Amino acid sequence: MGRVRRLATVSAIFAVLLPPTVAAQAPDAHTLKARGLEFGYNLDYDQALAAFRAAIEANPTDPNAHRLAAATLWISTLFKQGAVTADDYLGQARSDVVRTPVAPETSAAFQSHIDSALALAEQRVRDRPNDADAHFQLGAAYGYLTTYKATVEGRVVGGFRTARRAYTENERALTLDPARRDAGLTVGIYRYAVSSLSAPLRLLAGIAGFGGGREKGLRLIEDAAAYSSDTQTNARFTLIVIYNREQRYDDALRVIRDLQQSYPRNRLLWLEAGSTALRAGRFEDARAAIAEGMERLSRDPRPRAYGEEARWRYCIGAALVGLRRVEAAERELRLVLAADAPKWLHGRAHKELGKIGDLSGDRSRAIGEYRTANRICKEQHDGACADEASALIGRQYR
Repeated sequence: MGRVRRLATVSAIFAVLLPPTVAAQAPDAHTLKARGLEFGYNLDYDQALAAFRAAIEANPTDPNAHRLAAATLWISTLFKQGAVTADDYLGQARSDVVRTPVAPETSAAFQSHIDSALALAEQRVRDRPNDADAHFQLGAAYGYLTTYKATVEGRVVGGFRTARRAYTENERALTLDPARRDAGLTVGIYRYAVSSLSAPLRLLAGIAGFGGGREKGLRLIEDAAAYSSDTQTNARFTLIVIYNREQRYDDALRVIRDLQQSYPRNRLLWLEAGSTALRAGRFEDARAAIAEGMERLSRDPRPRAYGEEARWRYCIGAALVGLRRVEAAERELRLVLAADAPKWLHGRAHKELGKIGDLSGDRSRAIGEYRTANRICKEQHDGACADEASALIGRQYR
């Protein structure tokens, strides 16, 4: 279930603020939700929350506005904890990682909004059992509750029941109306995730009611990404993670470029582009993307995510290592190690410093850095980093 929550949560944590429009008259609930979604794919969470709460006042029986308000509280919490790029969703799952405590008022507000969304959606399903939208709204609310439990509270197993309900309600919506491709996002995420489990776990997932099928799951997510709805951008962000996992870097970069066009002030999309180019071994492309993003960062007065600057410096440092510009690379990587940032980032910085040791002809230094990287990355369950560092202990980087 760890891959499920990583994919399910990657969708909305990368976005930034666009200027609000000024309405000539009091907007209706639909307009307010559209405005809230615009802010919700930004870092201006207070304005997003205000828009959704205004939509609730305009239409108190709408479960969607409550769900989106809850989502905003959840996303802002993840941002403060530093979960801002696909890197946070490509590693191994942990249910016992250290998390920044959530402010009691934030937790209470999330629970209040999600409880209201569930109650209103449940009532709609009872009143209109064959209404696809009613089932979609209920499934979407359970989906957010599941991801909040997993990512904020660390209760991956504890979210199993709600995850199953999210899946079955969205699957029911698709059965009632196959054209509702937005409902396919949750179904697709779970199908794709189940397909990557071991055979025994796939069997258990099937018994529990989760369908599998990697290709079918991915197709459902791609369909949702092409379908105009309030989940479309979520689906696009989900595809960034999946395409990186599948090593389909051109496809991931294509999605990122599209999002950059839609959100031109979204600095984190340039960080995402640089990280993806790094995985593809395109060091100059990575350097250029990060350099542009850092220039945007320098002009952006909005809040930073936890460890955000260290992420930028790690990415440009790694790109410079690939370009053999070792002195500039080392300056950036040393700043990463001096920063308060996620420990896995420190592990990766040590790995890149090991490469600098090799490129500088200091094999002893290189091995020491690789061993440190291997230890930290193992502790942080960053398998790809640990494996690369281990291989480099026995094979000089050139």
